Amino acid sequence: MRRHPRGDLVAGLTVAIVALPLALGFGISSGMGAQAGLVTAIVAGAVAAVFGGSNLQVSGPTGAMTVVLVPIVHEYGADGVLTVGLVAGLLLMALALLGAGRWMAYVPVPVIEGFTVGIAAVIGLQQIPNALGVHAPSGGNPAVVAVRAAGDFAAHPHGAVLGVAAGVAAVMLLGARLRPGVPFSLVAVVAATLTVAAFDLPVPTIGPLPAGLPRPSVGFFEAGHLSALLLPALAVAALAALESLMSASAADGMSVSERHDSDRELFGQGLANVAAPLFGGVAATGAIARTAVNVRSGAASRLSALVHAAVLAAIVFTAAPLVAHIPLAALAGVLIATAVRMVEVGNVRALARSGRGEAMTLTLTAAVTLVFTLTTAVIAGMVAAGVLALRQVARAARLEQVPLHADLAPADRHEQELTLLAEHIVAYRIEGPLLFAAHRFLLELTEQAHVEAVILRMSRVSALDASGAKVLRDTIERLTRRGTLVLVSGVQEDHLTRLNALGVLDRLHDAGRVFAGTPEAIAYAHRYLHTQGLVAAAPSSIPAPAGTQ
Repeated sequence: MRRHPRGDLVAGLTVAIVALPLALGFGISSGMGAQAGLVTAIVAGAVAAVFGGSNLQVSGPTGAMTVVLVPIVHEYGADGVLTVGLVAGLLLMALALLGAGRWMAYVPVPVIEGFTVGIAAVIGLQQIPNALGVHAPSGGNPAVVAVRAAGDFAAHPHGAVLGVAAGVAAVMLLGARLRPGVPFSLVAVVAATLTVAAFDLPVPTIGPLPAGLPRPSVGFFEAGHLSALLLPALAVAALAALESLMSASAADGMSVSERHDSDRELFGQGLANVAAPLFGGVAATGAIARTAVNVRSGAASRLSALVHAAVLAAIVFTAAPLVAHIPLAALAGVLIATAVRMVEVGNVRALARSGRGEAMTLTLTAAVTLVFTLTTAVIAGMVAAGVLALRQVARAARLEQVPLHADLAPADRHEQELTLLAEHIVAYRIEGPLLFAAHRFLLELTEQAHVEAVILRMSRVSALDASGAKVLRDTIERLTRRGTLVLVSGVQEDHLTRLNALGVLDRLHDAGRVFAGTPEAIAYAHRYLHTQGLVAAAPSSIPAPAGTQ
């Protein structure tokens, strides 16, 4: 913090300017009010800056968390929201102590992008009532609420309100293209506030705010409601973990040498979410937009996030009467523009072009986010991505018939003898992961191999699980029942341990039909065919395995 204090001070001030309208907007959008948004940005922002695992992360209320909190406010009220935030904070701390931070890296990119697109759509739709100047209609789905709000607006239009929201959104979107370094959100909100006041336009405003932070209290907590609130708290904790670690990873990518500590970040976010409800704040996460502004403004340490929280606190203590005059429609415009900017069109387009599977996962995650809940969306996206991954695994595994002479020394390749052997012996090489998707080609083998002996070469099997082992056992048993001699060669040591533990090769071991290499298996098969009177005695150059008859 002592190395680049000037850069951190400038970055912290810049982030505070950007964060002010967002904190106000997300607080109102969550149903808890503008003060709750400011309190969250101040308290959670400061605590996470000190105890988190990223030097560049900026935390506070976010659009994704707002989406989760809205139904909790409707169902359980303000006390329920505060309780959920507190419990979610404790869960995050527990996840940190269990070392769960590293597992967040396994969330597939299409799921993250679809999740972001869905959240952006929900945030934008939630702002429609305020942007049109109508009371939010009843309904749980944001698309339904937005359509009903549009109908109410058509019956009783409010041109001034719509003009303010559209103007703020347009200034932010166009300004970001022309001058990315200017905080156009604050410029647009100030301009809208002055315009409404100067022309005395009939546009609803935030209203009076207390000057200062509330005293810390746990009066909201009721142990009797804990069981009902546990599931929402789990959803909030999961979202906070996912979004915070995504934001911290994004900060690492934008910097040269920074690398965050995932478990410490979860612990810091947990402490932040325990502290914020005590002052009336909502659940918080690492904020990607504010973190990006922080890095691009020259932040080098945690000091910038602390400055951001201190500036917002100064505004609360000294400028609350001015904040009260900000139009709600202006904040709606800020959030609509923020939702539009959340969607990285280039990333979405690239994923859509990369393959149908990625496009399907992205679309499914976004649609489920819009129709159901964020938790359901992540689960649906992960399931879809998992199914597609297993499909790729199944395609990676393959079975290839190989000529017998490939594994014999030149001196052993007697053309006439090998031609005769090839009429009765087939060698198959199994390549790739032999998992539960392996039945596709192994069971096909039992339909194709109409010979006296089959050699299964397993030296190139990259992975083996219990399901794959069972399919292998079924294949061996089917071939054996048909009267085909089955030999196995080249099994890796760790795979052999698993196969032996499951009893897959017990009968083959007892009969001496498991070999380290393929030449030994060919020699055994040759001697077997000789005993059946199908070929002549084995040439002396082909070694016969010890103990075979």
